[in-house]
Amino acid sequence: MTNASSKVPVATNEPIKSYAPGSPERASLKSALKQMASETVEVPMIIGGEEVHSNNTGTIVMPHDHGHKLGTFHQGDASSVDQAAKACKAAEREWQATPWEHRAAIFLKAADLLAGPWRDKINAATMLGQSKNAYQAEIDAACELIDFWRYNVQFMRELYTEQPESSPGCWNRVEQRGLEGFVFAVTPFNFSSIAGNLPTGPAMMGTTALWKPASTAVLSGYWIMKLLEEAGLPKGVVNFVPGAGRTIGTPAISHPDLAGVHFTGSTGVFQGMWKSVGENINNYKCYPRIVGETGGKDFIFAHASADLQALVIATVRGSFEFQGQKCSAASRAYIPKSLWSEYQERLVAEIAKIKMGDVRDFTNFMNAVIDEKAFDTISDYITHAKESSDATILCGGGFDKSKGYFIEPTVIVTTNPNYKSLTEEIFGPVMTIFVYDDKDFDATLDSCDTASAYALTGAIFSQDRYAAIKMTKRLEHAAGNFYINDKPTGAVVGQQPFGGGRASGTNDKAGSKLNLMKWCSARTIKETFVPAYEWTYPFMDEA
Repeated sequence: MTNASSKVPVATNEPIKSYAPGSPERASLKSALKQMASETVEVPMIIGGEEVHSNNTGTIVMPHDHGHKLGTFHQGDASSVDQAAKACKAAEREWQATPWEHRAAIFLKAADLLAGPWRDKINAATMLGQSKNAYQAEIDAACELIDFWRYNVQFMRELYTEQPESSPGCWNRVEQRGLEGFVFAVTPFNFSSIAGNLPTGPAMMGTTALWKPASTAVLSGYWIMKLLEEAGLPKGVVNFVPGAGRTIGTPAISHPDLAGVHFTGSTGVFQGMWKSVGENINNYKCYPRIVGETGGKDFIFAHASADLQALVIATVRGSFEFQGQKCSAASRAYIPKSLWSEYQERLVAEIAKIKMGDVRDFTNFMNAVIDEKAFDTISDYITHAKESSDATILCGGGFDKSKGYFIEPTVIVTTNPNYKSLTEEIFGPVMTIFVYDDKDFDATLDSCDTASAYALTGAIFSQDRYAAIKMTKRLEHAAGNFYINDKPTGAVVGQQPFGGGRASGTNDKAGSKLNLMKWCSARTIKETFVPAYEWTYPFMDEA
């Protein structure tokens, strides 16, 4: 075993490729898209390093062309969960005994593979399977996942170097052990980077994982799993088990070896999982760590001094990139009357320029929402607004699922500060605006703070520093990620650790050391060099 006190490569954020016309990356990605779209892949479960098939399969399609089949995937059940839990247990001891430098090397290699030969494959799978345009896939599936793996190695090293003081005659130290048992990693469709990070964050710290990907993002998840295998991740450290939520979740949550839950998804599902953990608490070997990032009803709040053009562009990008299917997406805005006339004119003009369609046409800014269920839910909100007496459609409002699940970028304006689409999470390309009287600035700040149960992201726009101070303070608990004069999306690993409070989750900040601390258990060691040989103390002597 090495006696070196190893440093790790200094983490830096992966440069974002532009995919501009004539660029080599554009040609390479187009080729990968063509190749992947021409194939149908069969995706197995991967348990203990082995491919596992079942009699229950699902279909992988393009959301923007749902008649185009990309593949099938094998779905697990309670027996698959039990098999994966056993694989985790079988791998646990040797994985935890693996020197941290070797664990780090696997994920650094995975980052370099993704930055190089695997970049097109993971990006293409994300684009075709989750209907992301080239830029949205690049910043997510490539850059952010690369950043997670590189920065998490750096954060891991920092955790290991944090040591207590020692008094004369003894030596105190702390070691960070992997958890006893497996982490149940439940990942969403909307970010391939989150899908790659949720099982590997615990794995990096020495804890095994059972990974259930979203059924609408199995394709990119499968290729991430294969990338990890190529990077040298040992068998059974991460086990890939697609399947229906309850079918996989119920036996995983009730399993006695459950050591933690690492979740990104809906608030309702997370609350149900938390309740199930409580109901099963007597069955576990230890108290499971519970980390969740859930919903959002993210806001833009403008002061009368706001830079109008910056505000408009932030609204367009924040609301409609990736069809509003980001937990951080702007979905409500508070605009002062003094800015409203020019703001709405510019906003409508910018939205009119947006093209929507197939991801393989790089001129499209927007693509399809993820599936029919999402399409129906989002379109119901638009229909409700069309029929409502206290809301109007400023622009958009169209939707069509005949070929793909397409919903136009839609802006609703309401006079009701508690209107349905102003307070409820929609997770689609729908922005609802409340226009407030400038004199009601303080009261509208209160309304923004209380209108939603969520507290994930929020943005304020003000050129008046005193107003910005007031807004920042008044909305202190309204967002875990808070932006001043910028859109509320686009957190970068190592720069803006991500997470929110209230109904938005446990705020354990993915992309920071705080998250990794959840997946290890500290042991304090005190070594005394010359121990005591008498049990009495001086105060006991007679005067």
